[in-house]
Amino acid sequence: MKTFLFPLLGAAAVLATAATSSSANDRYADRPPVMVSPDLSAPWVLQLGRAPGIVRQNRQEMQKPQRRSQRQAQPAQLHTAAMQAPAKKRLLARPQINPIYLPQEVAYDGPEKPGTIVIDTRENFLYLVENNGKARRYGVGTGKPGFEWAGKHRISQKRVWPEWRPPAEMISREAANGRYLPTYVAGGVENPLGARALYLGSTLYRIHGTNQPWTIGGAVSSGCIRMRNEDVVDLYERVNVGTAVVVM
Repeated sequence: MKTFLFPLLGAAAVLATAATSSSANDRYADRPPVMVSPDLSAPWVLQLGRAPGIVRQNRQEMQKPQRRSQRQAQPAQLHTAAMQAPAKKRLLARPQINPIYLPQEVAYDGPEKPGTIVIDTRENFLYLVENNGKARRYGVGTGKPGFEWAGKHRISQKRVWPEWRPPAEMISREAANGRYLPTYVAGGVENPLGARALYLGSTLYRIHGTNQPWTIGGAVSSGCIRMRNEDVVDLYERVNVGTAVVVM
């Protein structure tokens, strides 16, 4: 039995030794080169930085954020644009003042002396009479039907950003039409009297500015003479208390 076992063990040892030697030789043997498919070579070479004719992008440039113009619009930007669009549409839809009512120098052959203000309520023009047969003409808004008037007065007061206290009869009249007026409005951009006011004698009438410039050229007021804010400021600087005003 022993005689048979020893030859088997010897054969096993020989086979194990041969296998170990073969594995060691394979480990250090030269392997065949790896062949990369042509369609995969560019990305691999690009990563290695050895691609002829290909410029690698700087890593810092690759990490730079995109410009705002290249980004997709954010929800907040879209919301802002949506909010602005209706306002722009309303602005475009609002009636624009006719250029004929903008300030300009015109010929004047009337009887009034230079320095006099003449208001034509039929044509909706205000004239500041000048020398040499000239006048400075402005467009105005005048009294609506039922509120027309004519007469001659002098400027009794001048006010910058005047306050507004509607007369009691105006408050009652507007309330009957379903419009309720405040008893007092401080001077400012929301004030119906606008930037300046020239008071006519002891009457309730004034030449004043307006926060509704598109109404210039129409019969729109309760008897007062409306001007664009920039125009009433210009007139305010050209006339003094005591200036004669002729309304016709």
